[in-house]
Amino acid sequence: MFSKVLVANRGEIAVRINQTLRALGIAPVAVYSEPDAGAPHVATAAQSVALPGRAAEETYLNIPKIVQAALDCGADAIHPGYGFRSENPEFALACRSAGLSFIGPTAESMAALGDKLRAKDIARRAGIPVAPGSPVCRPGDAAVGEFAARWGFPLLVKAAAGGGGRGMRLVSRRQDLDGDMELAGREAQAAFGDGRVFLERYIANPRHVEVQVLADGFGHTVHLGERECSIQRRHQKIVEESPSPALTPELRRRMGEAAIAVARAAGYVNAGTVEFLLDGQSGEFYFLEMNARLQVEHPVTEAVLGLDLVEWQVRIASGESLTLRQEDIRPRGHAIECRIYAEDPYRDFAPSTGRLLRWRPPSGPGLRLDSGVVQGQEVSIYYDPMLAKLIAWAPRRDLSLRRMEVALAQFLALGVATNIPLLRAVVGHPQFQRGEYDTGFLEWNPAVTSPVMSGELRTMARALAAWAAGQPAGPASPKASLADGADSRPAVSPWQSAGPQRLP
Repeated sequence: MFSKVLVANRGEIAVRINQTLRALGIAPVAVYSEPDAGAPHVATAAQSVALPGRAAEETYLNIPKIVQAALDCGADAIHPGYGFRSENPEFALACRSAGLSFIGPTAESMAALGDKLRAKDIARRAGIPVAPGSPVCRPGDAAVGEFAARWGFPLLVKAAAGGGGRGMRLVSRRQDLDGDMELAGREAQAAFGDGRVFLERYIANPRHVEVQVLADGFGHTVHLGERECSIQRRHQKIVEESPSPALTPELRRRMGEAAIAVARAAGYVNAGTVEFLLDGQSGEFYFLEMNARLQVEHPVTEAVLGLDLVEWQVRIASGESLTLRQEDIRPRGHAIECRIYAEDPYRDFAPSTGRLLRWRPPSGPGLRLDSGVVQGQEVSIYYDPMLAKLIAWAPRRDLSLRRMEVALAQFLALGVATNIPLLRAVVGHPQFQRGEYDTGFLEWNPAVTSPVMSGELRTMARALAAWAAGQPAGPASPKASLADGADSRPAVSPWQSAGPQRLP
């Protein structure tokens, strides 16, 4: 087992990794940029190393700086978290060259799976259905016209490298195709340093279902069930749950076996996630991609299985074998996760920056908060706007949703706009409550992304924000925005209507 691990990340995931490392008796080392000098991931580490600079390119994305920091502090290994360079083969190779263990898959697996077209080839060879796609192409290529003629519109333009919705365009008309390919290519180049794009058949009203896998270096691979990730904005997930309300036992078995087959075909080692699109009309599923890293939504799997995925990542990277058998992995209950972003869902999800004047997350039985911020912290322009993840667990899906609803209603965040009101609208929506939704949920329910705050509540918000900032309350007070999820319903105890004593 390692004695010291450098965590090459920031925010809530760095804090979460620090916690597991300490529990294993491993000293976590934080790296931080100038804006993050006082951040929680630094405070929860045993040691920290400054990365001169402010922007991500100067700091968390700078591989030589990260590797040198690990060597300088005497670390045995580097954990990349997710985002930044977590799926970059050059990062894994740089660690290997420096004599450091990389807590993740090999550089070779990452290179194969990080390219969507190569990943699709791996899935095909493993006998897994893949959505029809073109080779890499540019506007004007013969392949563009041939693909559009065969499959029609709408279709998707997708980046060959990367993910998270970047470099992706939904094209509904032939006259828009060339322009959208150019835009997608530029966005992909800026995000991943790789501007290659390809075309893919658009599957109408799909569900986004992914399967978590673990694989050790001794040929043992298991899947840990699925997560439903269909509630998305701009192709990025905001609400995830496990198990999926859409899967039958037979479909769950088939998708789990398919995920294991892909991982084995890629020679995969460590934790990874195989993502599928589930056709809501035919019931067929198609391989989408494999993420060679820990997922943002991993806590819902941990909640229903009672496992620590970061611990297993560390154990596998240190050379241990899996002691989990597939027949022993049985989900218990239901978990849902909501991502808390510093963004305004009523202004096209524009990022919100400023000081967190009040930060009072809910707490109670069945709740977990993975947070990367504290009250008084500055939310900067330099990094991803996700502040925290709120996870609720209960023995049944309806109870876990109710628990989440109550928790969101009591989540107080002042100083920046957040998406908490949107999350409340989603979780409380009858369609979501019934489990009858797909990736087009926000598009087909525009009322969910419409502001509902009354004039009376706006006045209250101005007074609260002014009081928190130490300013006189008044209608023209700056920073007068309500960032929490409060509404005009009477306040209740978090467990007044769904308390633990009422859960079977």
